[in-house]
Amino acid sequence: MKNTPTANDDGVARAKVQLCASVIPVWVRHLAESRLQSEQAVSQMLQAFSDIDPHINRAERQALEITQALSQADGGITKLTAACERTLAPVLADPGLSQASAQAIRTALGLVQSAVEALEQIAKPFSHETQMVAAQVERMYIAFQFQDRISQMMALLESDIDRMQHTLQDQSTGVPRSEEWLAQLASQYAMKEQRENHDGARDGAVGNEETTFF
Repeated sequence: MKNTPTANDDGVARAKVQLCASVIPVWVRHLAESRLQSEQAVSQMLQAFSDIDPHINRAERQALEITQALSQADGGITKLTAACERTLAPVLADPGLSQASAQAIRTALGLVQSAVEALEQIAKPFSHETQMVAAQVERMYIAFQFQDRISQMMALLESDIDRMQHTLQDQSTGVPRSEEWLAQLASQYAMKEQRENHDGARDGAVGNEETTFF
């Protein structure tokens, strides 16, 4: 003899349908957010790699120029002025040195000093390029962390889907109200985007907040 569906059975079925109707749209919004996070992160990484290439090339060229300049004198080119001054100091102190000769020596020392200062100026843009490279690397580092964000989102959804599956299969327990279910889901959120998507307030927009590991 077949069992006849009862009003209670119909009520349980309706409750399960209502639960799915309330929860599944939230899952869909979270999945859409994960996709958008991936697209934005990949775009950032590609742009960062594109931006960093010319800075690296300039830094390499300037590094070669500075290395060549610094290797042209004993102790380095930046010490050349002091070395010349020490060497010529006894000559300048000689009472028998004519004023014209002394002036010529001082002029030569001034030229050496000017050359050294010019070489030091070369190092300044090199420092700037190095800073630009560091900034681009930081951008790439932040973009790579999108995998951690997506992993957290997907792990939570996987757990909640598994909870839904057990609820639908278990005929011995009552069906929780959708408000209770969603409240338990929301209590596990760790990111602002999750809380916004829960209420449908995000509308597919991807935030610009920096990523942090949990």
